[in-house]
Amino acid sequence: MENSKRPLNGVKVVELATFVAAPCCARFLCDLGAEVIKVEPFKGDPLRYTAVNEGRPAGELENTSFDLENAGKKCVCLNTKSKAGREALEKLIAGADIFITNWRQNALERAGLDYETLKKRYPKLVFGIVSGYGEKGPDKDLPGFDFTSYFARGGILGTMFDKDSLPMATIPGFGDHQVGMNLAAGILAALYRARETGVGDKVVASLFHAAIWDVAIMLQGAQYGHPSTQYPISRKHMANPLQVAHKTKDDRWLQIAVPSYDAYYPKFMEEVFGRPDLVGSEKFYPQSALQANLEIFYEILREGFAQKTAAEWTELLAKADLPFAVAKTWNELLVDEQAWASDCFYAMEYPTGATRTLVRPPVIFDNAGLPPYTRGPYLGEHTEAVLAGLGYSQEQIQAMIAEGEAKPYKPE
Repeated sequence: MENSKRPLNGVKVVELATFVAAPCCARFLCDLGAEVIKVEPFKGDPLRYTAVNEGRPAGELENTSFDLENAGKKCVCLNTKSKAGREALEKLIAGADIFITNWRQNALERAGLDYETLKKRYPKLVFGIVSGYGEKGPDKDLPGFDFTSYFARGGILGTMFDKDSLPMATIPGFGDHQVGMNLAAGILAALYRARETGVGDKVVASLFHAAIWDVAIMLQGAQYGHPSTQYPISRKHMANPLQVAHKTKDDRWLQIAVPSYDAYYPKFMEEVFGRPDLVGSEKFYPQSALQANLEIFYEILREGFAQKTAAEWTELLAKADLPFAVAKTWNELLVDEQAWASDCFYAMEYPTGATRTLVRPPVIFDNAGLPPYTRGPYLGEHTEAVLAGLGYSQEQIQAMIAEGEAKPYKPE
């Protein structure tokens, strides 16, 4: 795909961020055609060193997690606390359209990299920041990861599980990817305005707010106090049992989704479930009457779904044109025909000789086509090239390296 067809061709982004949320935002902009320069300290982004968590080989040669969040970027290693390193960072920001960071407010202010300081020098700059809890309030300076700010504090871990069971096992990157795309949406709007008016803006996205947005329907419903909204609750007491996953004869979980219970109950019972005798039941229809008989109806569904395999239920539900899905494991998803056909995945060949499945960001443009999926940069891989692009001579670059102000890539 030609870079000229990508919507952000010519846009320059400087990223001063670690882990997932902010870097995945910058990676998405890179996929859209922006030039993204990732500024890292000499030790590198900690995401480079999480191999044990994902069960993959250590080292940079097959780093699927880092590649997922940093594909296509350039990496420059700078000691931003040194005079020359800071000057190089300033030159990068001066030439950028967008600056993305996840540093906390106090650290940004101490370094003179907060928005109020930068906008005086670069009024057109779009400043995107990810935080745990936002820019205001008593907890604005707390550290935050998606395990804490998103899952726990954001009302997911404490609610979205069966009351008779245990909270879910959280996974890294889940909330980060939500907030990263939220930030990207805001940045693109601010960039449009900056191009139109010459005035930049600060775009704030937090893990905490992203979680609240994600649970908003039930969160708002909880204020009315109805037992069906006071999560965690037992699956037997869900206000709409046709929104619950049920176990099939072959021990698969089948998720059905019939949000408009009254509209589809008759069709479901007759065409799918094989119980036309219950179509006119005053106990279970309409949904307002069902609320007094939730446990009874749940048991009918539980026993019924256990009589057929997932494949048999799939055939019935597909014929009735009702939404459903068998709950897939990750290993099944990696070979899912629909996922590959709809360009969710990319087969990445690594220097180790392995070919691994990597995930693409979930936005695809028809005219621009699929962006190339290149690996993330090795630590310091583009240090010399980036500095040369800023106007530094080879003598100056080598002097910075010798003085510990910049660091080039050193192969393993």
